[in-house]
Formats: sequence, C-alpha cells, structure tokens
Amino acid sequence: MGKTLIAPSLLAADFGNLQRDVELVNQSEADWHHLDIMDGHFVPNISYGMPVMKAIAKHATKPLDVHLMISDPDRYISTFAVLGADTLTVHYEACTHLHRTIQAIKKEGMNAGVALNPHTPVKVLKDILHDLDLVLVMSVNPGYGGQSFIENTYTKLRALKKMMEKQGVNPLVEVDGGVSSENARALVEAGANVLVAGSFVFNSKDPGGTIADLKEIAG
Repeated sequence: MGKTLIAPSLLAADFGNLQRDVELVNQSEADWHHLDIMDGHFVPNISYGMPVMKAIAKHATKPLDVHLMISDPDRYISTFAVLGADTLTVHYEACTHLHRTIQAIKKEGMNAGVALNPHTPVKVLKDILHDLDLVLVMSVNPGYGGQSFIENTYTKLRALKKMMEKQGVNPLVEVDGGVSSENARALVEAGANVLVAGSFVFNSKDPGGTIADLKEIAG
C-alpha cells in the first residue's frame, strides 16, 4: 500500500444506489470514505445529513472521513461521533472558537481536522497546527462537485509544508476538489498525502480501476 491515502467522495456517488457505491469503495484500493455534509447556509448547496450518513456507516468497512461544510458545527460534534465518524473536519471560516471546537472533537474520540477555503491563507492555522490531525486544503470553492481545480493550491500546500516543518508537526494534509490522475502526483509532491476524488472516480467507466490508478500514480 502506498503512503498516499485515497478517499473517494460519496457526494459524487449514485444516491439511488448508495449501498452499491459504498461497497464498491469497500472492495477497492481506497483508504477512506469521504463524506461532505452541507447545510445550504455555509455553502450554497445541501448534500445529505444524519440519516444518509447512518445508512453509509452501516455498509462502510473503511474509516469515515467527514467534512462538515456547515455553520456552527459545534452543535453536531457528538452526533457525528455517535454516527461513526473517524475523522471530523470543520471549516476555519465557520468556527468562532476553533481551539474549543478541535478539543471537543478530540474529546469525542475522533481525529480533528480543519478545512480552508481557497481564499483562506494557511498562515491562519499557525497557532492551532500542533492540535490538528488533518488539514484539508480546498482546491475548489466548496459546495458543488465537478468544479475545476484551482492552481494556487500547489502554492498553499508548499507553504503549509514549510509551516509544519518549522513547527515540527505532522498532521495529514488532504486536498479536495478537481483531483484526478492528471494532478495527483504533483499534489503529493507539493505536500498532500490524502487525496479526495469524487466525480473523477464515480463518473468513470470503472470506478474501482480509477481508484487503483490514482493510488498507483500518487504513490
């Protein structure tokens, strides 16, 4: 198994055949299931909530990587722990008291992640980086699948890597949005070690084969 983790985004799965797509990820070379929870408030879209996540958790045999694109995520931290989230990622832009939120996630026994929108510089994490298990760099504007990759992501990843080295910390670095076999290697070289891929995987003719290819390219 390569050192880069692949986390297919179930936002791009076929919701009419969700169990089938969850089992496809189970049987593939993917490492995690990536779940995007949207509230129509923090982002201009609504994805799925607790009942759908409960259904996914029932069939998933791999860790659940849950990305909350919601306002006031503190309200639901314990709920997502009960639903089986292994990693819970909140948005920097949605948290007034980020340190408290991170501690609350860890207290529930989950890994804690922070996501940054494309316009948010990585330097905002300087004082919290040592508390994080994961940093999620959004490479598209959050809210919709199938968007074009934002090239500035490479610069952000390199800046984050430098900051991590300076502090001597090693959270996982995840990239979400527009990830494909075209840019997977370059993203890893810039500092990413978890790649989220949605449309690229589920819209392909052979999703399992596409995951295997990504895994091989990313190394």
